[in-house]
Amino acid sequence: MQKLFDSEIKVMEIIWDNEPVSAKQVSLIAAEKIGWNKNTTYTVIKKLEAKGYIKREEPGFICSSLISRKDVCRLEAQSLVERFFGGSKKALFSALLEDEKLSSDDLAELRRMIEER
Repeated sequence: MQKLFDSEIKVMEIIWDNEPVSAKQVSLIAAEKIGWNKNTTYTVIKKLEAKGYIKREEPGFICSSLISRKDVCRLEAQSLVERFFGGSKKALFSALLEDEKLSSDDLAELRRMIEER
């Protein structure tokens, strides 16, 4: 799937939180939360539909996601690892842990997650 831009992620968040939701309602929420006008929101909705992330159905241009938030997060994380860490997840974790002070509970949880893999 094509990469999502920040504006598209904002609209996806609105759709995930409210779906199924009309394009009009998405534009009202975007106006309130982001300050966008209707045309901006509708343009982003059309781009998301063209990329295959959402579908719109009549009547009322009802928007529904075609991909879960979790799957988008996974795709974005994979892209980040490829772009900045040469595909190395170890390098990513090393960078994250370099400046981060983790509690013993956090470390135990991470160990548990790794062992379950």
